Amino acid sequence: MTTHSTPEPIGADVVGLLKALKLGALADTLPQRAVLARQHKTSHIGFLEQLLADEVSRRESRSAALRARTAGLDPTMRIDTWQAAEDLTYDRTLLADLTSLRFVDAGHSAILLGPVGVGKTHLATALGHMAIGRRRSVVFGRADKLFHRLRAARLDNSVDAEMRRLTAVDVLVIDDFALRALDPTETNDFYELIVERHQSKTTIVTSNREPAEWLTMTADALLAQSAIDRLTSRAHTLVIEGPSYRQRHHSRLDPSNLGEHPQ
Repeated sequence: MTTHSTPEPIGADVVGLLKALKLGALADTLPQRAVLARQHKTSHIGFLEQLLADEVSRRESRSAALRARTAGLDPTMRIDTWQAAEDLTYDRTLLADLTSLRFVDAGHSAILLGPVGVGKTHLATALGHMAIGRRRSVVFGRADKLFHRLRAARLDNSVDAEMRRLTAVDVLVIDDFALRALDPTETNDFYELIVERHQSKTTIVTSNREPAEWLTMTADALLAQSAIDRLTSRAHTLVIEGPSYRQRHHSRLDPSNLGEHPQ
């Protein structure tokens, strides 16, 4: 006959000791852990190991959440929340390889291409979260805001420090690149970032334009070509094709589609 133990309440003295050791969060899991330990006849050392593993996991999760927030990553855009619609086409093998982060380990980059609304930003953010989980430093920035920040840094003479920060980070995500034309300063900043990060750091770029089109969006074709050649030479390019989320949602709600069945 199976008996079920009831978790014993944790006394104030134990809670006080845990808090003194900055282990107060263990009070939430300690009662249930104690029940499981009795049921499985876990040794004292095994019980202690489970408690410490709980605390390490909790601290790592808290640290990762803080670093992701500092990196500018949307907490909802993770690989397990990305749902590819059936009408999207992309290289699934390549995506699986990207999520292994082997390209980050190799110092390679990634370019995610496709029309607006197919999930490029979501995937780039998800890769950023995964890199955070591997203890890599990450910075996420929409291209226009990133270049604007560099421009603003020139006003207080902090541009060198800002550029060093962006070139030193393990993974730099530039979202919506070439959505609008880059002026001479932005073109030069793009060149500097890519050249300084080439062969040692990972840059993830999302864009609804192909690299060949980027040249037409820059103020200096020579600088841009040099940067683009370096970036693409060591980048894995994932192309996502299909209707945007908004188009897909609108189509489902379109009254003319109600009652229709595929032939």
